[in-house]
Amino acid sequence: MNINHFFNAKKVVFSLEVFPPKKESPVNVIYNTLLKLRSLPADFISVTYGAGGSTAQREKTCEIASLIRSTYHIEPVAHLTCVNSDKQEIIETLEKLKENHIQNILALRGDINPDIQPKQVFRHASDLAGFIKSKDPSFNLIGACYPECHYESSSIDEDIENLKIKIDNGVTHLISQLFFDNPSFFRFLEKVRQAGIQVPIEAGIMPIVNKNQIEKIVSMCGASVPAKLATIINRYSNNPTALKDAGILYATEQIVDLISHGVQGIHLYTMNNVETATRISENIQNIISAENSEPERF
Repeated sequence: MNINHFFNAKKVVFSLEVFPPKKESPVNVIYNTLLKLRSLPADFISVTYGAGGSTAQREKTCEIASLIRSTYHIEPVAHLTCVNSDKQEIIETLEKLKENHIQNILALRGDINPDIQPKQVFRHASDLAGFIKSKDPSFNLIGACYPECHYESSSIDEDIENLKIKIDNGVTHLISQLFFDNPSFFRFLEKVRQAGIQVPIEAGIMPIVNKNQIEKIVSMCGASVPAKLATIINRYSNNPTALKDAGILYATEQIVDLISHGVQGIHLYTMNNVETATRISENIQNIISAENSEPERF
């Protein structure tokens, strides 16, 4: 199923992201995670894979996405990165996805690993999107966007021009990088709409439940940390249970604010943490249900 159906049918879409187990972890870990997550009312679940983008990683992503679809009857989205892939590798992955009836792909460039020389066949996610559409237009393509600007872009305006290229090359909806500052997302959304981009945009939310997590995230993606969140982290950094509760509450308040301002979707980065994902889902489901049951206002 093309997941754009959900945006046509609902005012607010709710989705989750999971990742395959690391090499040193048993594969049944992710199966147990999905078994527990299946009770959450997610419209779709996206499946990542590691920065290396190896054949084994792509196959694991396809395997898990197929399981989500066939066993749990939830629509999957398979992440596909291109920085370390050539055309034949992408073609083979597309064939594998099609064999497993996976129609939705999150087309990404992928992180550049300093230990691996990029192949330079696909320099940008937009190149990958265009290639996929040229090979098989039946795939539905999703793209990433960056409310606080991609770290390699010189400005948010340059980022938005790149978004236009993605959409011209076949991307039909966007999922944002995680962020903690809603005003930054609202400013970004306003600029995107002013630029003529009208595709649905989901807000990517990651609950912070430990201090190491925020330090790693900020170093990797550069998301700003508002004073309110910084105060929470500093106050409860030595009390893991309190910090987890505070982080879940912060993410919940962030989501409620986004939904009340008309965001079209919430994409929850679960980090394969069932408890956290479940608590946030329970916190917001009445809010989402209220929005989706309300008649359109004219």
